[in-house]
Amino acid sequence: DRETMPGMLSRPMANLSFTQRIRDSRLAAFVVPFAVFMVSLQLIQWIRSDADGLPWWRTHPEHWGYPLQAILCLALVFWFRKSYPHFSLRGFGFGTILGVLGILLWLTPPAIHHFTGLGGEQKLPWLSWLGFQPRSDGFNPSAFGEETSPKLLIAILAMRLLRLVVAVPLLEEFFWRGFLMRWLIPSKEGWENLPIGSYDKQAFWFTSIAFALAHAGPDFFVALIFGALAGWVTVKTKNLWAVVWMHAVANLLLGIFILMTKWWGLW
Repeated sequence: DRETMPGMLSRPMANLSFTQRIRDSRLAAFVVPFAVFMVSLQLIQWIRSDADGLPWWRTHPEHWGYPLQAILCLALVFWFRKSYPHFSLRGFGFGTILGVLGILLWLTPPAIHHFTGLGGEQKLPWLSWLGFQPRSDGFNPSAFGEETSPKLLIAILAMRLLRLVVAVPLLEEFFWRGFLMRWLIPSKEGWENLPIGSYDKQAFWFTSIAFALAHAGPDFFVALIFGALAGWVTVKTKNLWAVVWMHAVANLLLGIFILMTKWWGLW
């Protein structure tokens, strides 16, 4: 089945304003929100400083930067909404299964390290490169201390989960599986005219590797597996929303796990 786009591009491009041309561009729709997400992530990290005497917005920029990032990127997705495939529930069951499987695999290395010490200084330290290491340092929603009010803590957690469970799956899957995996397939018709889930071995694995590189660090190898599973969901279901759902399920379970264990480095 070829993807169908709601109400697309009936007006001559020459008669459109620059803003409308951008809005009607499928390339912009699939790439710009993700690009804004990645650039803003770097800006947030650049602003952060552990120097003494700085205000909270410099020492903990993630507490205001992540919510703004999520709101901005979701607003862009909404603005570009006419360029995305029609919503469909096809393949959501398959996406749920692989989402659970994917996050279990993602959590396996740090869990094994926690219970066995593998990857530590005394037990096969090279395994730390495969994610066998403690993951306690990261975004802590109670970083302001015990005086953090319950309402503020709830607001911080709500925005963090909005980013994790809604924004990230949409932005990443629209880009990786919606754009890049099709763009890499040679086609005279253009990538935007290829059906969602079109398969090409090189495009499939290049996209999976690129996804893993975007998660470079202790999550690289599990991200490579997760990226391949996400590609499989896309090819199997031919539905971009199924892989978005898979990613959302995985991230929701990840968020619950982090809140239970306080392994903040997994955010």
